Amino acid sequence: METLISSPSNSKVFRTESDFVIKRYSENLLDSSQILFKRILDILISSLFLALVGIWLFPIIAILIKLDSKGPVFYKQLRDGQYNSRFICFKFRTMTYNPEDNFKQAVKHDPRITKIGAFLRKTSLDELPQLFNVLTGEMTLVGPRPHAVEMNQNCREVYDNYMLRHLVKPGITGLAQAKGFRGEIKSKFDMQSRLKLDLFYIEKWSLGLDIKIIFITIHSILFKNENAY
Repeated sequence: METLISSPSNSKVFRTESDFVIKRYSENLLDSSQILFKRILDILISSLFLALVGIWLFPIIAILIKLDSKGPVFYKQLRDGQYNSRFICFKFRTMTYNPEDNFKQAVKHDPRITKIGAFLRKTSLDELPQLFNVLTGEMTLVGPRPHAVEMNQNCREVYDNYMLRHLVKPGITGLAQAKGFRGEIKSKFDMQSRLKLDLFYIEKWSLGLDIKIIFITIHSILFKNENAY
């Protein structure tokens, strides 16, 4: 099993059962030109969307959320990012507000989900506030989805190489989500499939793959969103 992953610029280093595993998945991440172009793409797309669409769409969603149920517009959750650095991940609130509620994964027909929340989750509009996480550099448009801290603590004890997901910045969407593995995790197969696709993405990462995943994700939301609830 892995120990926690930290930034290579720190005194700590990556540790797994095999140093070869780290080298295999991090090899093309050392190409600074690709990282720079990926960051530029993140900033351009996020800024354009917020300026052209978010400026009018976000207020509409905020009003609908407030009319539908009591509580804040945004849902904030602590999640693990690149090299396990924790950050506050933003989403539009889709459930009834309970500040004392502990982490619990949403399930189908979850009574906590509000009416407008069901629509936001079905269309993935609830994820749009994470564009601000992208602009601040905590997330990227495409990468392994960030999981709640509690989920990571459990999964890293069960799945080999699970923490390798944190070699890169977490994304608003990823290869696993584009392939339909999103929403509730019902079985060990679901998580293993997500992990397999996340590691494939990290190993094969390219700007072309990012663009392809974005288009597949849009198509999936429009036509294959049965797992979004």
